[in-house]
Amino acid sequence: MLRLTKTAVVVLALALSSGALAAGGSPQLQTYFQGSVDSPAYQQQAFQRVAKAWKQPGPKGTPALGKKTIVQAVLDKDGKLVSTAILTESGAKAWDAAALAAVKKAAPFPPLPKSTTAATVEAHFHFAWVNSP
Repeated sequence: MLRLTKTAVVVLALALSSGALAAGGSPQLQTYFQGSVDSPAYQQQAFQRVAKAWKQPGPKGTPALGKKTIVQAVLDKDGKLVSTAILTESGAKAWDAAALAAVKKAAPFPPLPKSTTAATVEAHFHFAWVNSP
């Protein structure tokens, strides 16, 4: 059974267009790792790589408030991206494509922590459009 642990919830600091601000939303990225990756430092590094690679689509590519894309990534011991898949679509094709592109562009990831015994691990990256704080 896959057990995911929550790492960090960070609202991405992106330059939002006035259209996006009018919609009352902001992008949010959450990262979850398979339970065998117990290093918060590693999880934060992976999160930061994906957050840095994220390019928000224009206002027409933004999903409805509360919608999100979940991208599954499988990483090997060396940090190589073995596979990606969109597990949940947001309803906005441009948003989904941008989420998948961010994960792919972030690769390769750092090598997995030595404490991780599995040959590969699964990470889920949740790209959501949420109410502005």
